[in-house]
Amino acid sequence: MTDKKIEHIIAPRERDLGGFTVKRILPVVKQKMIGPWIFFDHMGPADFPAGQGINVRPHPHINLATVTYLFAGEIWHRDSLGSNEPILPGDINLMVAGKGIVHSERERAEVHQQDHHLDGLQLWMALPEADEEIEPAFYHHDSAEIPSTDLNGVPVRVMMGSAYGLTSPVKTFADTIYIEATLQAGQSLLLPAAQERGLYVANGQVTIDDQAIDSFHMAVLSGAEVRITATTGNTRIAMIGGDPVGPRFIEWNFVSSRKERIEQAKDDWRHQRFAQVPGDNEEFIPLP
Repeated sequence: MTDKKIEHIIAPRERDLGGFTVKRILPVVKQKMIGPWIFFDHMGPADFPAGQGINVRPHPHINLATVTYLFAGEIWHRDSLGSNEPILPGDINLMVAGKGIVHSERERAEVHQQDHHLDGLQLWMALPEADEEIEPAFYHHDSAEIPSTDLNGVPVRVMMGSAYGLTSPVKTFADTIYIEATLQAGQSLLLPAAQERGLYVANGQVTIDDQAIDSFHMAVLSGAEVRITATTGNTRIAMIGGDPVGPRFIEWNFVSSRKERIEQAKDDWRHQRFAQVPGDNEEFIPLP
């Protein structure tokens, strides 16, 4: 009898973020977190006509770190530290909220004023309790900084953590893994081990022991060795995981190990006590 490889499969839920729709995977009732990862959105794939697109006004975060990664398109990140950085396909933006940060996600005029395409992921990691209230920080890593390899014809990138003999330069706070790969039909890949793992299919379809995982679905994995096989060409996967950091409360854009800390953050945002985003302080997203 073989070990069970898939605990369950999470189907996407569509969420409107004001002008565009995302596919939300985490959190769900059945799966609050996978390792330190507490939030997982697939932005797109979406095509925008000129004059439309990403326009997320300034909003706050606490006690977490956000990871933004694009397959296609561009997003313009600005935050209350003064960071001002377009993110391009293959780059990674790591924004550490710590005790509190505010950021906006928009588009540069030259992108916004023409037809454009967007496809990417945004993830949140809960910070370990010892790091929840650290100073906020922002790290941008160009695509060329992210280590990659070829495993029997399958290109793999190690976005965060260590796998396949490679270690990403992107900062982590707990044991964390995040990889991506593109497989052609019939190709296989042995996934790296981690205490908890989730396999997301961003495009195409894979099978694990003959069980299919379709586009925009995440398989929560168990078992030591998990091998995936692509059934379609240009199948793109992302695997996240790591060690649990303990239970977390999540409300709106706030994550914390302490419910009272979230209440404090809500009151601080309600009364505009957070720092503002230089050059983008004329509007903000109100507390729901």
